[in-house]
Amino acid sequence: MDPIIQIEHLDYMYEGAPEGKKALDDLSIEVYPGEFVAVLGHNGSGKSTLAKLLNGLILPTNGEIRIAGMNTKDEERLWDIRRTCGMVFQNPDNQIIATVVEEDIAFGPENLGVPMPELKERVDRALAIVEMEEYRKHAPHLLSGGQKQRIAIAGILAMDPQVVIMDEPTAMLDPQGREEIIGTIATLNRTEKKTVLLITHYMDEVVEADRVIVLEEGRIALQGTPREVFSRVEEMKRLGLDVPQATEMAWELARQGIDLQADILTVEELVAQL
Repeated sequence: MDPIIQIEHLDYMYEGAPEGKKALDDLSIEVYPGEFVAVLGHNGSGKSTLAKLLNGLILPTNGEIRIAGMNTKDEERLWDIRRTCGMVFQNPDNQIIATVVEEDIAFGPENLGVPMPELKERVDRALAIVEMEEYRKHAPHLLSGGQKQRIAIAGILAMDPQVVIMDEPTAMLDPQGREEIIGTIATLNRTEKKTVLLITHYMDEVVEADRVIVLEEGRIALQGTPREVFSRVEEMKRLGLDVPQATEMAWELARQGIDLQADILTVEELVAQL
Protein backbone atom coordinates (compact mmCIF):
# COMPACT_ATOMS: atom_id res chain seq x y z
CA MET A 1 0.00 0.00 0.00
CA ASP A 2 1.34 3.41 -0.97
CA PRO A 3 1.38 6.20 1.66
CA ILE A 4 -1.29 8.87 1.26
CA ILE A 5 1.04 11.41 2.89
CA GLN A 6 4.75 11.23 2.06
CA ILE A 7 7.16 13.74 3.61
CA GLU A 8 10.79 13.49 2.51
CA HIS A 9 13.69 15.43 4.09
CA LEU A 10 11.45 18.40 4.77
CA ASP A 11 12.94 21.71 5.89
CA TYR A 12 11.02 24.89 6.60
CA MET A 13 12.48 28.20 7.68
CA TYR A 14 10.34 31.28 8.36
CA GLU A 15 11.39 34.53 6.76
CA GLY A 16 13.36 36.60 9.23
CA ALA A 17 14.27 33.62 11.45
CA PRO A 18 17.82 33.55 12.86
CA GLU A 19 20.29 31.98 10.46
CA GLY A 20 20.13 28.21 10.65
CA LYS A 21 16.95 28.25 12.79
CA LYS A 22 14.48 25.91 11.10
CA ALA A 23 10.87 25.36 12.13
CA LEU A 24 11.16 21.87 10.61
CA ASP A 25 14.50 20.16 10.09
CA ASP A 26 15.04 17.17 7.76
CA LEU A 27 11.65 15.67 8.62
CA SER A 28 10.57 12.43 6.94
CA ILE A 29 7.16 10.86 7.68
CA GLU A 30 4.82 8.47 5.89
CA VAL A 31 1.11 8.16 6.70
CA TYR A 32 -0.95 5.35 5.19
CA PRO A 33 -4.65 5.31 4.22
CA GLY A 34 -6.91 4.74 7.20
CA GLU A 35 -4.28 5.55 9.83
CA PHE A 36 -4.91 7.72 12.87
CA VAL A 37 -1.64 9.52 13.54
CA ALA A 38 -1.20 12.00 16.39
CA VAL A 39 1.53 14.66 16.38
CA LEU A 40 2.65 16.00 19.76
CA GLY A 41 5.10 18.68 20.80
CA HIS A 42 5.33 21.79 22.95
CA ASN A 43 4.89 25.29 21.50
CA GLY A 44 7.49 25.97 18.82
CA SER A 45 8.14 22.32 18.03
CA GLY A 46 6.82 22.68 14.46
CA LYS A 47 3.37 21.08 14.76
CA SER A 48 1.26 23.85 13.24
CA THR A 49 3.88 24.58 10.59
CA LEU A 50 3.59 20.95 9.51
CA ALA A 51 -0.20 21.25 9.21
CA LYS A 52 0.07 24.32 6.97
CA LEU A 53 2.65 22.61 4.77
CA LEU A 54 0.48 19.52 4.32
CA ASN A 55 -2.41 21.65 3.06
CA GLY A 56 -0.20 23.71 0.74
CA LEU A 57 -0.79 26.93 2.68
CA ILE A 58 2.99 27.34 2.81
CA LEU A 59 5.65 25.54 0.76
CA PRO A 60 8.78 23.66 1.92
CA THR A 61 12.09 25.48 2.02
CA ASN A 62 13.68 22.15 1.07
CA GLY A 63 12.40 18.62 0.62
CA GLU A 64 9.12 17.30 -0.73
CA ILE A 65 5.56 16.66 0.43
CA ARG A 66 3.28 14.43 -1.63
CA ILE A 67 -0.41 14.03 -0.92
CA ALA A 68 -1.85 11.01 -2.73
CA GLY A 69 1.13 11.32 -5.06
CA MET A 70 0.63 15.07 -5.69
CA ASN A 71 3.52 17.40 -4.89
CA THR A 72 2.48 20.46 -2.86
CA LYS A 73 4.95 22.55 -4.90
CA ASP A 74 2.86 21.92 -8.02
CA GLU A 75 0.55 24.96 -8.14
CA GLU A 76 -1.72 23.28 -10.67
CA ARG A 77 -2.50 20.51 -8.15
CA LEU A 78 -3.09 22.65 -5.06
CA TRP A 79 -6.87 22.60 -5.51
CA ASP A 80 -6.83 18.79 -5.75
CA ILE A 81 -4.51 18.56 -2.73
CA ARG A 82 -6.88 20.66 -0.63
CA ARG A 83 -9.81 18.52 -1.74
CA THR A 84 -7.85 15.44 -0.66
CA CYS A 85 -6.67 16.95 2.66
CA GLY A 86 -9.34 18.76 4.63
CA MET A 87 -8.10 21.09 7.38
CA VAL A 88 -9.79 21.82 10.72
CA PHE A 89 -8.26 24.73 12.66
CA GLN A 90 -8.18 25.68 16.35
CA ASN A 91 -10.88 28.34 16.17
CA PRO A 92 -14.10 27.18 14.44
CA ASP A 93 -15.19 30.81 14.03
CA ASN A 94 -12.44 31.14 11.40
CA GLN A 95 -14.10 28.44 9.28
CA ILE A 96 -17.79 29.20 9.72
CA ILE A 97 -19.05 31.78 7.24
CA ALA A 98 -22.82 31.30 6.79
CA THR A 99 -25.67 32.34 9.09
CA VAL A 100 -27.41 28.94 8.98
CA VAL A 101 -25.68 25.66 9.86
CA GLU A 102 -26.73 23.64 6.79
CA GLU A 103 -25.79 26.51 4.45
CA ASP A 104 -22.34 26.67 6.01
CA ILE A 105 -21.79 22.94 5.52
CA ALA A 106 -22.97 23.20 1.90
CA PHE A 107 -20.59 26.06 1.09
CA GLY A 108 -17.50 23.92 0.37
CA PRO A 109 -19.02 21.21 -1.82
CA GLU A 110 -21.18 23.81 -3.61
CA ASN A 111 -18.02 25.65 -4.61
CA LEU A 112 -16.58 22.36 -5.84
CA GLY A 113 -19.53 22.15 -8.24
CA VAL A 114 -21.36 19.31 -6.48
CA PRO A 115 -24.87 19.24 -8.00
CA MET A 116 -28.23 18.72 -6.30
CA PRO A 117 -29.46 16.31 -5.00
CA GLU A 118 -25.93 15.04 -4.16
CA LEU A 119 -25.19 18.31 -2.36
CA LYS A 120 -28.13 17.80 0.01
CA GLU A 121 -27.10 14.17 0.58
CA ARG A 122 -23.57 15.25 1.50
CA VAL A 123 -24.85 17.87 3.95
CA ASP A 124 -27.25 15.36 5.53
CA ARG A 125 -24.52 12.74 5.87
CA ALA A 126 -21.99 15.19 7.32
CA LEU A 127 -24.53 16.37 9.91
CA ALA A 128 -25.28 12.76 10.84
CA ILE A 129 -21.60 11.88 11.28
CA VAL A 130 -21.04 14.74 13.73
CA GLU A 131 -24.47 14.17 15.35
CA MET A 132 -25.76 17.68 14.69
CA GLU A 133 -28.85 16.98 12.55
CA GLU A 134 -31.22 18.78 14.93
CA TYR A 135 -29.19 21.99 14.61
CA ARG A 136 -29.29 22.24 10.81
CA LYS A 137 -31.52 25.37 10.86
CA HIS A 138 -29.71 27.02 13.78
CA ALA A 139 -27.44 30.07 13.62
CA PRO A 140 -23.83 28.89 14.14
CA HIS A 141 -22.94 31.85 16.35
CA LEU A 142 -25.49 30.69 18.94
CA LEU A 143 -23.91 27.24 19.33
CA SER A 144 -21.42 26.15 21.99
CA GLY A 145 -17.70 25.91 21.18
CA GLY A 146 -17.85 22.14 20.80
CA GLN A 147 -20.91 22.35 18.56
CA LYS A 148 -19.26 24.99 16.38
CA GLN A 149 -16.19 22.78 15.98
CA ARG A 150 -18.39 19.85 14.97
CA ILE A 151 -20.03 22.08 12.34
CA ALA A 152 -16.57 23.06 11.06
CA ILE A 153 -15.68 19.37 10.81
CA ALA A 154 -18.97 18.66 9.00
CA GLY A 155 -18.13 21.38 6.47
CA ILE A 156 -14.87 19.59 5.71
CA LEU A 157 -16.55 16.16 5.56
CA ALA A 158 -19.12 17.41 3.04
CA MET A 159 -16.20 17.96 0.66
CA ASP A 160 -15.39 14.24 1.07
CA PRO A 161 -11.61 14.44 1.67
CA GLN A 162 -9.52 11.29 2.05
CA VAL A 163 -7.50 12.88 4.86
CA VAL A 164 -8.66 15.10 7.74
CA ILE A 165 -5.92 17.22 9.33
CA MET A 166 -6.83 18.69 12.70
CA ASP A 167 -4.62 21.43 14.09
CA GLU A 168 -5.34 21.53 17.84
CA PRO A 169 -9.12 21.38 17.28
CA THR A 170 -9.90 21.26 21.03
CA ALA A 171 -7.52 24.01 22.17
CA MET A 172 -10.32 26.53 22.72
CA LEU A 173 -12.90 24.12 24.16
CA ASP A 174 -14.04 23.19 27.65
CA PRO A 175 -13.80 19.53 28.81
CA GLN A 176 -17.28 18.67 27.48
CA GLY A 177 -16.50 20.22 24.09
CA ARG A 178 -13.18 18.35 23.96
CA GLU A 179 -14.96 15.07 24.68
CA GLU A 180 -17.44 15.72 21.87
CA ILE A 181 -14.67 16.37 19.34
CA ILE A 182 -12.60 13.34 20.39
CA GLY A 183 -15.69 11.19 19.88
CA THR A 184 -16.14 12.70 16.43
CA ILE A 185 -12.50 12.01 15.54
CA ALA A 186 -12.93 8.37 16.53
CA THR A 187 -16.03 8.12 14.31
CA LEU A 188 -14.19 9.66 11.35
CA ASN A 189 -11.36 7.18 11.62
CA ARG A 190 -13.08 3.95 12.64
CA THR A 191 -16.49 4.25 11.01
CA GLU A 192 -15.87 6.57 8.05
CA LYS A 193 -12.36 5.14 7.41
CA LYS A 194 -10.82 8.60 7.03
CA THR A 195 -7.10 9.05 7.48
CA VAL A 196 -6.74 11.37 10.48
CA LEU A 197 -3.74 13.48 11.43
CA LEU A 198 -4.37 15.05 14.84
CA ILE A 199 -2.05 17.78 16.08
CA THR A 200 -2.57 18.39 19.78
CA HIS A 201 -0.94 19.03 23.15
CA TYR A 202 -3.54 17.08 25.14
CA MET A 203 -2.09 13.65 25.87
CA ASP A 204 -5.41 11.96 26.69
CA GLU A 205 -6.66 12.71 23.16
CA VAL A 206 -4.16 10.43 21.45
CA VAL A 207 -4.59 7.23 23.47
CA GLU A 208 -6.61 5.66 20.63
CA ALA A 209 -4.21 6.71 17.86
CA ASP A 210 -2.41 4.10 15.77
CA ARG A 211 0.83 6.03 16.00
CA VAL A 212 2.23 8.99 17.91
CA ILE A 213 4.97 11.27 16.59
CA VAL A 214 6.63 13.64 19.07
CA LEU A 215 8.35 16.69 17.60
CA GLU A 216 11.13 18.67 19.26
CA GLU A 217 12.68 21.68 17.51
CA GLY A 218 11.39 20.50 14.15
CA ARG A 219 12.71 16.95 14.41
CA ILE A 220 11.18 13.63 15.47
CA ALA A 221 12.15 13.01 19.08
CA LEU A 222 9.97 9.93 19.69
CA GLN A 223 7.73 7.77 17.52
CA GLY A 224 5.66 4.65 18.09
CA THR A 225 2.32 3.40 19.37
CA PRO A 226 0.77 5.35 22.27
CA ARG A 227 1.89 2.60 24.67
CA GLU A 228 5.44 2.71 23.38
CA VAL A 229 5.71 6.50 23.52
CA PHE A 230 3.92 7.16 26.81
CA SER A 231 5.74 4.38 28.66
CA ARG A 232 8.87 6.56 28.27
CA VAL A 233 7.69 8.97 30.94
CA GLU A 234 11.07 10.46 31.80
CA GLU A 235 11.86 11.21 28.15
CA MET A 236 8.46 12.86 27.66
CA LYS A 237 9.03 15.02 30.72
CA ARG A 238 12.49 15.96 29.46
CA LEU A 239 10.78 17.16 26.26
CA GLY A 240 8.45 19.33 28.34
CA LEU A 241 5.42 17.12 27.74
CA ASP A 242 3.01 15.27 29.99
CA VAL A 243 1.67 11.74 29.68
CA PRO A 244 -1.92 10.57 30.33
CA GLN A 245 -2.85 10.89 33.99
CA ALA A 246 -3.22 7.14 34.49
CA THR A 247 0.23 6.57 32.96
CA GLU A 248 1.84 9.12 35.24
CA MET A 249 0.14 7.72 38.33
CA ALA A 250 1.32 4.21 37.42
CA TRP A 251 4.84 5.56 36.93
CA GLU A 252 4.81 7.31 40.30
CA LEU A 253 3.50 4.19 42.05
CA ALA A 254 6.15 2.06 40.34
CA ARG A 255 8.80 4.45 41.67
CA GLN A 256 7.44 3.70 45.15
CA GLY A 257 8.04 -0.01 44.61
CA ILE A 258 4.58 -1.12 43.48
CA ASP A 259 4.84 -3.67 40.66
CA LEU A 260 2.92 -2.17 37.72
CA GLN A 261 3.27 -2.34 33.96
CA ALA A 262 4.99 0.64 32.36
CA ASP A 263 2.52 0.99 29.46
CA ILE A 264 -0.75 1.68 31.30
CA LEU A 265 -2.82 4.25 29.41
CA THR A 266 -6.28 4.39 31.01
CA VAL A 267 -7.83 4.56 34.46
CA GLU A 268 -9.51 1.21 33.81
CA GLU A 269 -6.16 -0.44 33.08
CA LEU A 270 -4.63 1.09 36.22
CA VAL A 271 -7.51 -0.13 38.39
CA ALA A 272 -7.21 -3.63 36.93
CA GLN A 273 -3.46 -3.67 37.62
CA LEU A 274 -3.87 -2.47 41.18
